[in-house]
Parts: sequence; structure tokens; C-alpha cells
Amino acid sequence: MADQFLLSIDNGTQSVRALLFDLNGNLAAKAQIHLQAYFSDHPGWAEHDADGYWDAVAAACQQLWCSTDIPRSAVKGVAVTTQRGTVVNLDCEGKVLRPAITWLDQRRVGKQKPLSLWWRTAFKLARVDGTIEYFRREAEINWIAEHQPEIWAKTYKYVLLSGFLNYRLCGRHVDSIGSQVAYLPFDYKRHKWAGARDWKWEALHVRKDMLSELVAPGTVIGAISASAAAATGIPEGTPLVAAAADKACEVIGAGSLEPHIACLSYGTTATINTTSRKYVEVTPFIPPYPAAVPGAYSTEVQIFRGYWMVNWFKEQFGHLEQIAGAEQGLSPEAMFDRLVNEVPPGSMGLMLQPYWSPGIRIPGPEAKGAMIGFGDVHTRAHMYRAILEGLAYALREGKERIEKRSGVAVTELRIAGGGSQSDAAMQLTADIFGLPAARAHVYETSGLGAAIAIAAGLGLHKDFDTATRAMTRPGRIFHPIAANQQIYDQLYRRVYLRMYKQLQPMYQQIADITGYPEQL
Repeated sequence: MADQFLLSIDNGTQSVRALLFDLNGNLAAKAQIHLQAYFSDHPGWAEHDADGYWDAVAAACQQLWCSTDIPRSAVKGVAVTTQRGTVVNLDCEGKVLRPAITWLDQRRVGKQKPLSLWWRTAFKLARVDGTIEYFRREAEINWIAEHQPEIWAKTYKYVLLSGFLNYRLCGRHVDSIGSQVAYLPFDYKRHKWAGARDWKWEALHVRKDMLSELVAPGTVIGAISASAAAATGIPEGTPLVAAAADKACEVIGAGSLEPHIACLSYGTTATINTTSRKYVEVTPFIPPYPAAVPGAYSTEVQIFRGYWMVNWFKEQFGHLEQIAGAEQGLSPEAMFDRLVNEVPPGSMGLMLQPYWSPGIRIPGPEAKGAMIGFGDVHTRAHMYRAILEGLAYALREGKERIEKRSGVAVTELRIAGGGSQSDAAMQLTADIFGLPAARAHVYETSGLGAAIAIAAGLGLHKDFDTATRAMTRPGRIFHPIAANQQIYDQLYRRVYLRMYKQLQPMYQQIADITGYPEQL
């Protein structure tokens, strides 16, 4: 086992990382290439050069070999995990036709041709006609087909970023079931492309032959091609294994393999997930995403742009801490933890609702963020702590929705993502949830989840369950402080849970007056 290593390629929003793990889940080597998150030719657009993603993958791998003494022959397999919802158009020769549209993109297509009468009637009776219209208008497929018909006419394959990188690595148009999180005709219950009579084919301008072949996580997709080996330095013929999307990989990389263990991800999008063998719609008519474990579901609640707000605060108000940290040789996280710890739990009544982007149903399309309870005692330190508390309140609400719909009580928390590096954020999470909160034993949990898929798929561990238990373990555990928990529980139940209902009518009035956010 000592000479067996697993190569995970993690293509996130901010960077690409090449990561070598051993079979005990230890990170043996790492290389990172930073990315510009996106470029925007129009307000609300978010695009990225797709070939630039591949170039970054190649550069990260080459940098990895220069940074470690581990021989490349010790790499037993490779897997890709990527940001979700970023799409690429390829022609019949595999060439990129236009920039990738990333998951951050906010463009919408105009009103679509009505669905057939049968579907319109069914959706209206189910009171989800607005949700279906939202799906159609958000779908990048429909925007490209309507606004760039010449590109769409040349499109041979329409793939997610994961499928694009798999193609570049092995020359096959194959992708993991666990990566299918996007506006695509995917059957989330049966984990395959939608059946011929499914409404999604009518709602989206795409044919089945334009999509990748789907395989379960842990399946060997192919082998590293000669051209990919030349670009990346990965030995030709190394098995390429299907993993899953970054959030799904993060869940198993944090050890959340059972429905009573929730994984909180403090990333650009903050999420709470549990892994379940049962199909559970936490929000009615919104399906659970596929998990990184074959045949399982990820019961996820998202706070879109969750920790984006934390980074926004640091950029707008955190210059003093960043300068002081550099002068004192301390990390930015340590300096901002000091800022949080200057303020008592509850931020002296300053409360935040983190709905930075409109939702489909919860919150609704009219939703906005809000901060209430300002007084002359409040400083930027109170504001920063209130942001962290508001995100934790929202994720606790997500936990309670998951418990109600699944019938399984969450008794343990695993925390991953950039925000997990903050001791202050970890402690207030434990206090707000009233549960022990364990930091994952390695920071690179998405990459570890992909490595678990390699280990299980190649039989280096018996199966996913065995691999996850062997390769993950809790790091530092934060326990609730009783006095803090009591304050937070009252603020959550008596204030936070009532905020959206009280503010929703005013959000609607703001949208009516200003036109933002745009209503369906």
C-alpha cells in the first residue's frame, strides 16, 4: 500500500489542483494553478475559456511531478472532480466552439414556446408551472440555441466540464452519473438520461446523441491517452475512473456516508448534504442530486453564494486585518477569527438572512438578502460575525427540512470547504446547531472523495463503504457551548425563522418597483 497513490484532479471555480493521496487518505503531494473565476462580456454573464481549463489541468499535473519524489509509476489511477453546472460545446472533432458558460452565469433566455397542453395542465395542477418555466429560462442549452444558432448547429457534443476533461484525458465522451448537476434532461430518480416521453426533452433544445455516455462513480472510463500523457505527464495507460461533482465528492471525502451524518460545505455556495439510499425531495418537486456513491442520493440544501458574502466582506472591509496578518506572519483566517471573537454570540442583535441570489421555491424568486437590528453599538466586527451566524442559521434550517422529509435525525456534523479553516466559524456552527462539529481531517475533501472513487473502482479497497471508512476520519471536533447554544436557539426560533415571511412582501414590492430580480 505504501507505494500506491491516487491522483485527483479538482477543477474548482478559483483554481485547479492536482492531488496525490495514499490509500489511508493522507495527502502526499499537491500542486495548484489559480484561475480567473470568469470573464463577462455582458452584465450577469460568466464565461471561461474551456481550453484554459485543460491547460490549467496540464500545468497543475506538471507542477505536481516537480514538487514530489513520488514516482509517477506509483499512481494507480486518476479521477476528475469539477465545479457543477459549467457547460462546454464541442464539434465533431472535439474542438471547443465557444467559451464555457460557468455555473455563476445569470443570463436567461426569453419566454419559451409553450409546452404541450398535457404537460402545461399537469404542471399547473401540481402548482409547479413557475418552477418549470424557471428551469427552461435558466437552461444554457436554450440560450445558445436561440441566440447562437450557428454554434448550436455545429455542436456535436454538449458536455459538462467533467465530461470535457474526461474526454481530453482519455478520448471518450463519458461522464459520471455523480457529476450530472445542471439544466439537462437527466432523470434524478433513476440516475440516467430522461426517458423518451419525459417533459425535459420538450423543454430543452437538445438531442440525446449530443450528450455523454453515463457511468456510475467508480467505473473505469478508459485510460490516459498518449496526447494527454504528453500534456500532463501522467503515464500513458493509467486508468481513468469516474468520480463525481465537487460537492458530492466533498460529502464522502468528509466521511458523510450515512444519512445521520450531515456535511456542511462552507464554500462559494454553502450547502448541507446527507447521503441517502432513499429518494427524498427536500424541497417538493426539486430532486436530490446524485451522490458520489453508486445508487445513492445527496439530499442537498444550498445557500447560493454563501461564503461569497464572507469573501465580499473581507475584500470590502478587511484590509486592516490582511495588512496586519502579513506584518505579523499570521494567516488571514487567524486575523478574521480575532475579529469574530471581539463580538459576543448573537452579535448584539444584528441578524442576517443570506439570500444573495433568488431561488426557485425556497427562497422564492423575489428574495433578497437582509440584515436587521442595527444600532449605534455595532461595528464591522458585529457585521462579520452576523454574516457567519446567518449562514449557519440558514444551514440549520436546511438540516431541519432534510430531517422532516427524510425521517432521519442528523446527529453529527462534518464541515468542509474554505470556511472550515476558521475556528470561530466552526465553534459558532456547533453552537447554532447544538451538535458537535468535526472539521475534515484534510482540507482537500473534494479531491479525497475522488480518490475514494479510484480506490473503490480499482479494487484497492473492497468498495465505497470500505474506502470511505479507511480514508476519512474527523479532525478537530468543536463542541457546543451551552450558554451560546441557548442564545442562538432563541434567536433562530423567535427571529430568524420569521424573517423571510415578514420580509417577503417587501421583497416583492422592491422587485415590482426596480425590476430586480427579474420576475418570471
